[in-house]
Parts: sequence; structure tokens; C-alpha cells
Amino acid sequence: MVRVWRALRAAPLPVALVAMVALTGVVLGRVYAGGLLTRLVVGAAVGSVLVSVAARRLPSWLVAPLSVAGLAGFTAWSLRVSADAAGLPGSLVEVAADAARNGIPRLLTAMIPVEPTPDTVLVPLVAAWLAGLAGAEVALRAGRVLLGYLPPALLYAGAVYVVGPNADPAVWPTVAFAAVAALGLAVPSVRPGPSAPDPTAGLAPGVRAAVRARLAATAAAGLLVVVGLAAVVGPVVAGRVDERPVDPRRYVEPPQVESLDENPLIRISGWALNPGQQLLDVATERPDAPAGATGNAAGSRSVRIRLAVLSDYDGVTWRVGATYRNAGRILPAAQPEPGATVETVRQEITVADLSGRLLPAVATPREVGGARVAYDPLTGTLIRPEGLTPGLRYTVTSAAERPDNNLLATADVPAGEEVARVLRVADGVPDPVRRLAAQLAEDNGAPYARAAAIEQFLAEHYRVVADAPSGHAYPNLSFFLFGPRNGGGQRGTSEQFAAAFAVLGRLSGLPTRVVVGFSSDGNGPVRAADAFAWPEVLFSGLGWVAFDPLPRPDDEPRPVEEDFRPVPEDPPPSEVPEPTPEPTEAPSPQAGPARPVDSGGLSTPVLVGGGAGGLLLVVGAVLAALAGMRRARSRSRLSTGDPGQRIAGAWREVTDALRLAGRPVGGDLAASEVAERARAALAEARATRTDRSDREAGKERDALADREALAVTRTARATAGAVDPAAGAVPPDLAELAGLLNRLAFAPGAAANEQADRAAALAGEYVAALRAARPWWRRLLWSVHPGPLRWRP
Repeated sequence: MVRVWRALRAAPLPVALVAMVALTGVVLGRVYAGGLLTRLVVGAAVGSVLVSVAARRLPSWLVAPLSVAGLAGFTAWSLRVSADAAGLPGSLVEVAADAARNGIPRLLTAMIPVEPTPDTVLVPLVAAWLAGLAGAEVALRAGRVLLGYLPPALLYAGAVYVVGPNADPAVWPTVAFAAVAALGLAVPSVRPGPSAPDPTAGLAPGVRAAVRARLAATAAAGLLVVVGLAAVVGPVVAGRVDERPVDPRRYVEPPQVESLDENPLIRISGWALNPGQQLLDVATERPDAPAGATGNAAGSRSVRIRLAVLSDYDGVTWRVGATYRNAGRILPAAQPEPGATVETVRQEITVADLSGRLLPAVATPREVGGARVAYDPLTGTLIRPEGLTPGLRYTVTSAAERPDNNLLATADVPAGEEVARVLRVADGVPDPVRRLAAQLAEDNGAPYARAAAIEQFLAEHYRVVADAPSGHAYPNLSFFLFGPRNGGGQRGTSEQFAAAFAVLGRLSGLPTRVVVGFSSDGNGPVRAADAFAWPEVLFSGLGWVAFDPLPRPDDEPRPVEEDFRPVPEDPPPSEVPEPTPEPTEAPSPQAGPARPVDSGGLSTPVLVGGGAGGLLLVVGAVLAALAGMRRARSRSRLSTGDPGQRIAGAWREVTDALRLAGRPVGGDLAASEVAERARAALAEARATRTDRSDREAGKERDALADREALAVTRTARATAGAVDPAAGAVPPDLAELAGLLNRLAFAPGAAANEQADRAAALAGEYVAALRAARPWWRRLLWSVHPGPLRWRP
């Protein structure tokens, strides 16, 4: 009976610890899909505290190994359960390794609501178990209740911070957390073993009274400190209740993509030249189709499969400009437009030769299975961070919206900050393009009429060809629209048609964007010939509406000059000729040549000379600016930052020099392999320069002597591997620089300033030697080449 009573008296504190840790799962569960994470965190809280309670009579050094063993078993079971719930393939070892490697970044970059997958539940589970273990050991075994509350409190605060503004304020969980903590403090703790004797029992009465007075004074002082802190901090905390919390996700860089995935529009021309290349294999189902339409009939209607949506244009390049967030199978649902019909489309897609990270899907995807994806809800673009591989099979369920065409004629277009991104027109628009946009919008006041006029103009005056070069910058579009027909103008791929429509639309006040994708009948292979780009216009209440500016196959385009004539810059001369006065006297035969009348303006030679001088000044200023920027970049790399950054900068100087010399190295090579290629590139450049000098000198000798000298030189160079003295000194040892770089990769903080200085010296010597081995005109261009300013690492 005594044991039961002692057990009941000891129960409130473990229960309080379990509840405090479990409330962390409640807070985190508000941004997770379903309740699986909350249940798993509750299990971790119960398991960690129960292990400490069950092992309370064992030595303290045995509790941690036992608890870690329990953590390993519970974590393995939880990862298997979450993987099965998410439908992820792979063994438990593969799932656990991937979750341990990517748990934290995926948790902080995952899209809300977060699907409870192994990589998004691992960190909360381990943190909950460790918080429960630490709290139980300190509060139950050591009897330090307040100190034992610290791990659960920190865990709860971390959960609130991670959730941030992505959920409603956690008012009730916080109140419950404080109530549970107070309950644990209100119940006296019972420690195992005999009760400790009164420390003042053996003291004299006077000393005992002094000790008790001192303890009372200390307790009163502590109470005053707590009350004072509450009075000072309380108003500050209360004043921040209504403020929007900081989202920690903004400090974490989301998944990134390569340039081909950021601008897949440039891939259209390549696909047009290889129309037979199989990119995908598609099987489509339409659950909303009529009952009579089953099997292939239900998916026989043509569908557009999106690869990417490009919303940003800077006058040079169209870009996706997406912020991808790791997502689970269920993607965030958007409210459909009131004037659109929603149809469910389910596709099973198998990747063939399509490369990159962009994941094709019918707009707008709502559920993805079979592949881990990241998603941008603003554009509806999907990526697979690991990249596409042949044979990858995944399923996508999309909510395809079809606008009501009867409402388009009277529909308006939105304006304001929300659509500024798709209305922005970069500076530098050619005047003919502006005039064409104004001419097309002049007689079409309604937004849909303007869009239809642009669509009709492009379809009637231009030709689709497969061999048109890629390009959609302002100069490319101007040449496409107004270039001579016999010189390659007025013809292009769907890249130029879609880009020209989008630019003309924005100049007319229409929010536009460009979409890259594929046309498919719903079932069967999707080939490169099915890839194309099309423009879309945003209408209020209807959403994004696709347009097709491509000409019909049998239509013969009309010359642009028939419907658009650029406004002449100078006014035409008068049609009525001015009367020519008759001479009153015949010219004298002895008269000299007539002198031009001085009109008072600058002469032609002065104008030509001034223009040429101004042009030379502009070119010189540009070259000087490029050279200055290049020198500043090199100084920043070699002398700014910690030693590790300077070593990496020195290596970047070497790789940039190789690219300038026409010997670029791929990112798949090891540092030692790059160093060997750099040595070979320098030796080859020096040998080429020596051969060139030999040929020039041989012009002054007879042919036989020239051939003999050149053969001897090449034989000696090939057999001995030595560098001719005329070719330059021995190349610097880049193997040492590669070794510093490898050491930096394995021990980032171990680099010293001396090593960084040595790396800078090696890089400088190599770059100088490689530049000196180039022809004189290439050495002049070396310092002003703009490539290193824009090349990515």
C-alpha cells in the first residue's frame, strides 16, 4: 500500500513531462498534413520518459545507452510507418539514410502543409525523445524540477518558432503547456531511496535559526528577481502578441535549378531539330469524363502538358523565377476561378530522354506520387531536386481549369502590385516593336480583342521553321518581326512566336507569361516534335487563358509590310516642286568650279570625326570598366574573406583562366584531374607558340634546314618532356593548390593564412604563364573578357 501511494505521488511529474513534450507535436502538427506527426511525437514523449522511470533504480550511466537503444527502435519503426503512409519505395536502410542526410533542409524548405515523410519526421522525433530523456533525468533523478523543465520548454519554443506565421497562434497549446508545468511544480516530488535528513538537525539552536533566516532571505530575493523580470519583460512580450512572427524558412535557400531549367524556352530549337526523340510516355485518365467514355476514349482528347511557366522577362531572357519548396504527395489547393470549369486529369508519366529537373504535368497539379518533388505554387511548376532519370515513373493528378469562352469578350484584366510581375516591360524595347503594339491595340479596346489581334497578326504574317536559331531578346524579336524575309527574318520556332506575343501583350497592357510544354493526345509517347511554347493572358474571374499565335500549316504568310509600315523619321518632301529660276546670264567659260554655299553648320568631315572619336571614347570606357571590374574580382577572390574562401577564390581564378584559354573543365572532375589538365593546357599553349616562332624564323632559312630543326625540336620535346627555354619557365605546380582545395573540403576551418597566400601565389603564377603563352591579340582581350564576371562557380 505504501508503494502504491508513493507511486501515485510520483506520477504527476512524469505525466507533466510527457504532456509538455507531446504538446510540441501538437504545435508542429498544425503545419503537417494529417495527424501522423502528432501521434509519433506523443509516442516519443511517452517512450523517453517511461525508459527513465523504469530505469530509476539503475546507475545513471546506464540510462542513456538504454534510452538511445529505445530511440533507435522507435525511430526505425516511425520511419517505416511514415514511408508506407507516403508511398515511398526503398528499404528501411535507404529511407533512413536519406532522411538523416536531408532531414533538416527538407523540413525547413518543405511546402505547407508538410507531408509526414521520413525526412520531415526524423528531426522532430529525435528532438522530442532527447528532450524527454534530459527532462526526466534532471527532474526525476536529480530532483531539479525547474531545470528539468528546460529541455521541453526549449523544444516547445523551437516548435513555435519553426511554425512561425504559417499557422494560427498557438494560444491553447501554450496555455496547456503552462498549466501542465504548474501542476508538476505543485505536487511534491518523491525521489527514490530514503528521505534525506534535515541538514540543520545537528546544529545549535542559534545557528539553526541563522541558517533558516538566510534560506528565507535567499528565497525572498529570488522571488523578487522573478517578479521584477516578469514586470520588465511582461509588457515587451505582451506587445509582440499581435505582431507577425518571423518565418525561419526565409533564411533557408530552397532547391536551386540549372540555367536550362530556369529558361527551358531555349530548348525549343534543339528539340525542333530532333523531332523523333522520345521524351516521355504518357497514360491519361479522366475520372470526370462521361460514363460512356472509358479506356483510351476517355483520354483521347488532346492535352497540354506543362514543363515550366516563365513569368519574368528582363529584355534578354525569359525565366521561371520560381521559389521551390519541397512538397509531399498532396500539393496546396488553390481556389478555382469562378468563371472556369475544373476537370480532374490523372496521368502516369514515364521519363525517357527528357533531362533536367523540371517535372512535366498537366496544370494545375494537386497530387504527385512516385517521385519526390518541389513545387512553386505561384507558377504551378514542379521540379525533382535529384533530377530526371530514364525510366522514372510517377503519377500526377491535376485540376485542369477551362475558362468559359463566352465570357472572354467582356472580361477585364487585373492590375496592381499583385500582377506587376507579369506586366513588367524591361527597358530597351525597340521603337518598331512599340509602334506595332500600339497599332494592334489602337482599334481594339477590350483586353480580349487586343490579345486576339496580336494572335491573328502573328499567325498571318510569319512562318514556323525548325532550323531557326534560338533567341528571344529584344534584338532577336525585332529581327523576327521586321527582318527581311530573304535574310532569315519573319520566321522562327514557337519560341519566337510565344515570346513576341507576350512582349506585345505587355506593351498593350495585358498580363502575359510564356509556357513551355508538350502537346499530347493523352496516351502514348511524347516526342521532341510535340514540344512547343505558347503564351497565356490573365483575365479577371477566368484565370490564365492560353493563346495560339502559330500559323495554320497550309496558310501562306503575308508580308509584314502590307499591314505595318514604320513611321518615317523625317517628313516626306513636298509633292509640288519649287520653280527653278532661269539663269539670266550664261556662265562664263573661264569661271572656275562652283563652290558649295556655306550653310553655317558643321562640315561632314567634322561630324564623321566627332562621331568616330565619341565611339572610340565609349569603347575605351567600356573596356576600361571591364578591366577594372576583372581586377577587382581577382583581388576580392585572393584577398577577401577567410583563408578557405581565398583558397577557393584562387582555384576559381585557375578555372576561369582555363575557360578563357578555350580549355574549360567540367564539374565532375576531381581537383587533381583539373590540375593535370591545366598543366597539359599550359604545355600545349607554350608548344604552339614555340612552333609559331619556329615557322616565322624558318621563312629566313632554306626549307631543308627548317624541317630538320623543327623535327629535332619536336622530338626532343616529345621524348624528354622538357619545356623549351623560349617557351617559358617551368609551369607552377597546381597539384599543391589542388591539395589545398581537397584539404579545405574535408576540414573547412583548418586553412591558415600562409596556405591562402601560397594558393594566391600559385594561381597568379599559372594565370600569368597561361596568358603569356597566348597570341598577342588574345593577350589584349584577356583582361577585358566579360566572361569571368558572369560565369557561375
